[in-house]
Amino acid sequence: MKFVDSLRMSIKAGRGGNGCMSFLRERFKPNGGPDGGNGGRGGSVIFEATNNLQTLADLEYMHHVRGENGGHGKGAARNGPAGEDKVIYVPCGTVIYDTETGEGYADLVEPHDRFVAARGGRGGRGNRYFASSARKAPRFCEQGSPGEEVMLRLELRLIADVGLVGLPNVGKSSILAAISNAQPKIANYPFTTLSPNLGVLNTGDERIVIADIPGLIEGAHLNKGLGLEFLRHVDRTRLLVHVLSLESGDYDTIIQDFEVVRQEMEKYDPELEKRPYFVVANKLDEADEETAKELAERLTVYFGGKNIRMIAASALTEEGIPELVKEIIKFVKDHPRPESNVRLYALEERVQEKTPLRKRNRIQIITLHGGGYRVMHRQLETAVERYDFSQEENVARFTRLLRKFKVEELLEAAGAQPGDSVSIGYKDFDFYPDYYPEDLPEEDEPEELLESGDAELMEEEEHSAEADGETAGEEEAFDEDKDQ
Repeated sequence: MKFVDSLRMSIKAGRGGNGCMSFLRERFKPNGGPDGGNGGRGGSVIFEATNNLQTLADLEYMHHVRGENGGHGKGAARNGPAGEDKVIYVPCGTVIYDTETGEGYADLVEPHDRFVAARGGRGGRGNRYFASSARKAPRFCEQGSPGEEVMLRLELRLIADVGLVGLPNVGKSSILAAISNAQPKIANYPFTTLSPNLGVLNTGDERIVIADIPGLIEGAHLNKGLGLEFLRHVDRTRLLVHVLSLESGDYDTIIQDFEVVRQEMEKYDPELEKRPYFVVANKLDEADEETAKELAERLTVYFGGKNIRMIAASALTEEGIPELVKEIIKFVKDHPRPESNVRLYALEERVQEKTPLRKRNRIQIITLHGGGYRVMHRQLETAVERYDFSQEENVARFTRLLRKFKVEELLEAAGAQPGDSVSIGYKDFDFYPDYYPEDLPEEDEPEELLESGDAELMEEEEHSAEADGETAGEEEAFDEDKDQ
């Protein structure tokens, strides 16, 4: 199977369903009252870790993922169905980043770890929800909110017990094939291995996962050669096996090769210097018997002086392979696998906390280069998302919001002229001051705009004491609405 360990993906959760505006009409009940149901929430997009996958190859062509939209509300107080969540399965060890900021969102290391990448939009409310003693026949409803949208980068960091590291063409793949059930591509030229290979050593009591990391060269920490693309796979290994080749027959060259690999890993991550390791001097069969014996003895003395275990071996003739297997099993037995792997990023980091909405955010008027103005205000932007402007009462509600927050005065202060374009959220409006319908009803209150998880709001000092009292009352209504 093709090995894929990095890809990008566009994620968009489902939109919430629209609420319904309808009235009960039954025999002998000509004016039965509003009975429009609420729209269902949109489906979220969720990543879940599984042991059934080893690479991201199954997702390679999944460039765009969309959650299911929520169903629309219907008459007779029937709520729309919630959109089905989209679950994307990834191999254990997958790290999820934001493409634009590089921020790490989650590290899925254990089976069944889940991360909600994009939350579905809230369903709009039907007119039944807005009925009250003062407004018995509301002729408006809400639209569903759009789901979250984000660009993500997925990066796989293999979770293995043992990692085989070394320069290209030292026989790492041959060692892997000799000690496990893996069947990697083997050839006598550099960079035969272009992607990590995994093998399993069965001991009867447990399965030891061994990873063959593609060859490293000097400057790998600067992304030379295969560089950073595969150095990251060393991060999660418990034991490193440095594979050296005796093919050159030169003692100094072999020692230099060892130091190059050690230095590259240390420069990539200083913590790797503390990782347990031992050395395998491979390709005993490539040199004549006398030279091989002399090299093995000198290397044993050198590494012994550094208190490093060294094994002379030949993957071809399997000389030294039983001893290597024995050392790996002994290490795994003496160093039990931790109950849970260390996470680079906690799963709950991106969970949105419910924040009391007691402060108002400051209205910002931005002059656009192409002409026109943009009004920045969370409450107004949320209203634009949810109000269906084909319904007259929603137009009246939105007009009251503009009047309450004195948007007209702020636009005039910014230099807006009649007929100028004004953008709020994703909608554009024409600016005509002093246009407020004289018959605008006053019983409606803009209570149901904000929901939990909105951005932190900044206090607006410009409001009068009277406006402060009204808006604080509205925000309390927002909180009560969210709890229902």
